[in-house]
Amino acid sequence: MSTMSSPPITGPGDEPGSSEPGGRTRVTERPVERAHPDPVANASGTGASGTSRTAKATGIPGRTILLGVIGACLAALGALGAGGILVRDPILSGTSLTWIRFGHGKNLAELVVYLGVVLLVWAWVRLGRHVRAGRVGSRGVLLAITAWCVPVMLGPPLFTRDVYSYLGQGLLPLEGLDTYALGPAAVDGPIAENVAWIWQTTPAPYGPLFILIAKGVVAISGHNMIAGVLLMRVALIGGLLMLCWTLPRLAERLGGNPSVALWIGAANPLVVVHLVGGPHNDLMMVGLLALGTLMVMRRQHVLGIVLVTLGAAIKIQAVVVLPFLVWIWARHLKGTELSRFVRAAGIGTGVFFAAFAACQLVANVSLGWIPALSANSVVLNWTSLPTGAGQLAHGIASWFYSPSHSLYYNTARMLGMALLGYIALRQWWLSRDGEEHNVIRRAALVMLGMSVLLQTTFPWYFTLALALAAALPLSRWASTVIVFGSAFQIAISYPDGDAASYNHLHVAVLLLLSLLAAKSLLRNDPLGFSRKGKGAHV
Repeated sequence: MSTMSSPPITGPGDEPGSSEPGGRTRVTERPVERAHPDPVANASGTGASGTSRTAKATGIPGRTILLGVIGACLAALGALGAGGILVRDPILSGTSLTWIRFGHGKNLAELVVYLGVVLLVWAWVRLGRHVRAGRVGSRGVLLAITAWCVPVMLGPPLFTRDVYSYLGQGLLPLEGLDTYALGPAAVDGPIAENVAWIWQTTPAPYGPLFILIAKGVVAISGHNMIAGVLLMRVALIGGLLMLCWTLPRLAERLGGNPSVALWIGAANPLVVVHLVGGPHNDLMMVGLLALGTLMVMRRQHVLGIVLVTLGAAIKIQAVVVLPFLVWIWARHLKGTELSRFVRAAGIGTGVFFAAFAACQLVANVSLGWIPALSANSVVLNWTSLPTGAGQLAHGIASWFYSPSHSLYYNTARMLGMALLGYIALRQWWLSRDGEEHNVIRRAALVMLGMSVLLQTTFPWYFTLALALAAALPLSRWASTVIVFGSAFQIAISYPDGDAASYNHLHVAVLLLLSLLAAKSLLRNDPLGFSRKGKGAHV
């Protein structure tokens, strides 16, 4: 049986059909032939994973990676004036550059951030074309992830100020105060003054393991804010390492494409900009969740449940996958269907409570985080579908009388939670065969439902579903929808973390750019500027 080899790649470039001085060949944009017929290929010539079946790809798309690095650097540079900067900035204060933090200077800094994000998304889409066509493998994607994350790890927080809340939540127990009863404002100092106003008096809604991490970071950094932000990123980056190790292995088991899984689940700008550049503790949660899922599939059931439980001890949302993993565990056992389920569920429940209790004891905190889970409900944004529906209904009703805001919002949110509960129960029951692909697909659907049906939706919430969905066989249509959603969510807020979702011009421009990004995954020249590129699908 003949096998087609990957295009030779020895140079740093990756533009279509060109060569470098000295005979070095760049990654080409032409489709790669299959080594053998693909029984699940669709009419467009791609497999179920949306990628041509080829020999192992070894390409390094140098120019695409460089484009993303430039974007990441611009985003980090602009964040010095427009990001989640410190109230008392030791870097720019007293210099001639303080003007970039105010007025037109800040507007210019915002444009630099947005330009950087656009370049990063552009590079990510280009990388996706290479990966889907089989020209770039996991090694090239991992190199891109590393190169893109370094600049944002060294810059100010991007599109959020949550990291200052994390530091405040770690400081409170070190001062002998209950972080689940008080907000960061209970302790005076530079940490509290940098927390966003809306979270100043809000207790921590996070699990005991994250509070333990936050305590450790603050114990080392003290009141040095820059050191605290950098150490928090270092502490959470382990989640990305777990994700990068796990996703290709999950994809191999689930019939997906390892390189595509890395591209969607780890190289995604939502991960680079929000989870790493934020940073957000969701990064550690999704890493533990993905790794625990893989361990259960590999019949290391107790270890897998412990890892997912640790993820839930960071943020409780991870717990939703545990009932699904019980079905996989039960399938591995012998006996009747009922006996297998009872044994898996019983042991799994015991492991969950034991692991969570251990986190509670080590962190030396109470269960006060449970009532604090509703803290973010004070945020109203239409990207949460129930909240958006409540706002729309309230707006229509206000034409006729003066209705209560809370009545419409609360009603819509309760209906949203009821719908989410129905979806979760139905998908869980339909996954009772324990077949891995079916279980993970339905678990990912529930996590996607959580992202849009919870009372409040933030952009990085979608990474929870992507942590598992990325490993599934994805059609070209599914990949395109993911690109559109990721591009739209990445800049739905301003670089300093304030909401931009009610700036209609901002949303309109973001929508158009997101559509362009999605179309760019399928066409080299989505705007048809070049005859040669027009209609050139990849």
